[in-house]
Amino acid sequence: MMKKQIHIKQKTIDMSLAIVIGMLAIALFLTGCADPFELAETVVAKPDGFWWGLWHGMVCPFAFIGSLFNDSIAIYSANNKGGLYDFGFCLGVGAFTLGFSSHS
Repeated sequence: MMKKQIHIKQKTIDMSLAIVIGMLAIALFLTGCADPFELAETVVAKPDGFWWGLWHGMVCPFAFIGSLFNDSIAIYSANNKGGLYDFGFCLGVGAFTLGFSSHS
């Protein structure tokens, strides 16, 4: 019985790892399509609201890694609507990190 239980746990770990790798690949694909703007362009453009804040929050970990290698990548929009953007950003970061929480 103990051997069967270990085998089931290994399958669960393998499946979880495959899901995480798949999600990372999809997120990298989606963030690779992002078009960076110059700061002057973003100030005159329409300010980002809740939905852009949510999206930027979800891709924040990947944007952070990209920003380490490329100065033109930012993790937060300079031109936003304030509270609604911030709320969406926080929800987006929270939605991303919930996927890595442990269930005991």
